[in-house]
Amino acid sequence: MGLTQSRSMVTRELIEKTGFSGEQIEHLHKRFIYLTGDKPVLSKIDFEKVADLEQNPIRGKIKNAFFDKRNLQTGSHGYESEINFEQFLIIMSYFRPMSGHMDEEHICSCRKDKLRFLFNMYDTDNDSKITLDEYRNVVEELLSGNLNIEKETARSIADGAMMEAASMCVGQMAPDQIYEGITFEDFLKIWEGIDIETKMYVRFLNMDTIPSCH
Repeated sequence: MGLTQSRSMVTRELIEKTGFSGEQIEHLHKRFIYLTGDKPVLSKIDFEKVADLEQNPIRGKIKNAFFDKRNLQTGSHGYESEINFEQFLIIMSYFRPMSGHMDEEHICSCRKDKLRFLFNMYDTDNDSKITLDEYRNVVEELLSGNLNIEKETARSIADGAMMEAASMCVGQMAPDQIYEGITFEDFLKIWEGIDIETKMYVRFLNMDTIPSCH
């Protein structure tokens, strides 16, 4: 079997697994090689080349999400130390825009996958809940660039959001009842009706040329 034919077979397999076109796989492979410096695997330190990511207040969580075994579908908890190109494509598939030609079932499935990715990014201890402490951490990081907002104010914003989530997902709570955290089912309720597309945009990887989910 020739080298060209072998590469063609690999590309076809990646198309089937990820839904990307051959052209888009080629484009993303160039981005992958740029980040890795022509190595076969990507590590967290390679993300230092992404200038736009330096300005993102939750850059640490974004980096971790690329190596999260839940997102890579390689395990239920923990992180990979490095990922190969196929795994990179799996992560990038979460960011593909939804096609206007999709039926309701596919839209629901694609949206759920995107929200699961976001949920896993916030659920840093892999316990299937976004606890108050985890949510506080996210809010504090998001607001860290605003020097006019103190840490206690950020915590109050997080506390208020968690109370609203509890009210929305549990309903009227007893005075001594404790809301342990946002489950994925709760997360789906909270995001109902919210445009997920604008929240799943990756400028630093030139996502303008990525095809839609089908």
